[in-house]
Amino acid sequence: FNHLAVAAAHALDHGHLARVAIVDFDVHHGNGTQAIFEHDPRVLYLSSHQSPLYPDTGYVDERGDGNIFNAPLPPNSGSDRFRAAWRDRLLPALDDFRPQLLFISAGFDAHWRDPLAQLQLQADDYAWVTQELIAIADRHAQGRIVSLLEGGYDLQALAECSVAHVAALSGLVPVAAA
Repeated sequence: FNHLAVAAAHALDHGHLARVAIVDFDVHHGNGTQAIFEHDPRVLYLSSHQSPLYPDTGYVDERGDGNIFNAPLPPNSGSDRFRAAWRDRLLPALDDFRPQLLFISAGFDAHWRDPLAQLQLQADDYAWVTQELIAIADRHAQGRIVSLLEGGYDLQALAECSVAHVAALSGLVPVAAA
């Protein structure tokens, strides 16, 4: 069951919206979300994820009808490569799309402590990308963001990352510049 896809479809069909974006920073590529929307020009799907890793999808050349942007990252990419992928590829595509509502597939399993993958992110990386997403939502979507918890399998890392994400969404904690 893809709760985020259902919510996005509902928002488009009943929310008087022309464009929504789905942003996915879970360590696994969201192949189901991509497959659902790859031919729907009303939806932009952006994903950063570890590659290679299950489900072995989400390559750069998977573009749908031009509304899919993937940033596969090799193991041990760390903060610099993660932030560069968002800054140089994914955030500009999101800004150009001008979404009226932004959905975040908030998976925290790319954290360095998570046992299922090796992207080596920090809680601050999630706060940083969240602040960048807020800036775009403020410009184009009247600040409208829906964030849904996805992966995270180390409980301490999940707690730290969730707090960093929610603090950024709330504007409570300033994040250091990239």
